Order: sequence, then structure tokens, then C-alpha cells
Amino acid sequence: MKTKRLAIIFPGMGYHKDKPLLYYSSKLAQGKDYEIINIEYHDLPEKVRGDAEKMKAAADIAYKQAEEQLEGVAFSAYEDILFIGKSIGTVIAAKYAMAHDLKVRQIWYTPVEATFSFGLRNAIAFIGEADPWSDLNNVRKLAAENGIELRTYPECNHSLESADVIRNIEYMTSVMRLTKEFIER
Repeated sequence: MKTKRLAIIFPGMGYHKDKPLLYYSSKLAQGKDYEIINIEYHDLPEKVRGDAEKMKAAADIAYKQAEEQLEGVAFSAYEDILFIGKSIGTVIAAKYAMAHDLKVRQIWYTPVEATFSFGLRNAIAFIGEADPWSDLNNVRKLAAENGIELRTYPECNHSLESADVIRNIEYMTSVMRLTKEFIER
């Protein structure tokens, strides 16, 4: 009998399922027979970077919308559950897993510090060393404290991109190779 697998994609703000990190990771999961659920957010506050109040409001709204979209999912029917998040989506994914006491594996693209506050350990994370949304030293410290494998990419921003297009393609290949290995564990 085939293992039932589920992957849920938690996007970032403005970074949706058709952007490279989420698009390719979703394709990798589909290739391993994961059923895919794409979470979508709407009506989030704008210009939130650096504004703790707006960030919290955006996270609260996104979390409520994820809760609504996942209502009725029979998680117990799946033997393997994978959460794939980008930016604020990493926070929503981690919080959802904790709140619902789900045994999941997680892939975090450009996590923010709040992602690490939910006590999860079975995850891999990727971040750019020039990511303006996170304090890299804090992310490194939090990842180490929580036993999270963290991969960093020089000169890359919050989309894991640098000014060098060819280097970006090489980085994307690296990220997706590691993502594939994590999915196959």
C-alpha cells in the first residue's frame, strides 16, 4: 500500500506558490507523491518590515486564514506531513504545527526569528546573508539552539537572490538539491 503524504505550502507576503523557491519545492514534493495544499493570504497589512505591530497583525491575519483553509484536513490519514514555508509562512507553519500537535517535517526558506519560538526540531532552513528581514546572527543562534540545520548564502536577500543571476541559479540548484534530500529522508 502506498504511503499517504501531504505537503502544505505556506507562502510569504508577496512570495506566492509560483515564485521559484515554492514552485520548485512543491514540484519536488509532488514528484515524491505528496498531495499539495497551497495556503493563500489576502488583505495583509503593507509595508510591515521594521514595524513590530504591523508584523504581528500580518502574522495573526495569515494564521487565521491558514486555520480556515486547513479546517477539515484529516492529518491523521497521512503517514508523512511536510510543511514548506517562506518568510512569514515559516512562522505560520511552525505555529500551526505546535498548536495542532502535529508531527511534521518543515522546510523554511528565509525564516524570521519568530519562527524559532515554537520549539520545532525536524526542519531545515535557508537564509541569505544579506536578508534585510532577519538578524542573521540571531537566526544562526536560534537554529543552533533548536538543532535546526541552517544553510546560508552570501550576498543573498530575502528571496535568496544576489546581484549575480548565474550565481542565483547555482544557489537555487543548491537549495533545491538540499530540499530534495530533506524530502527524501
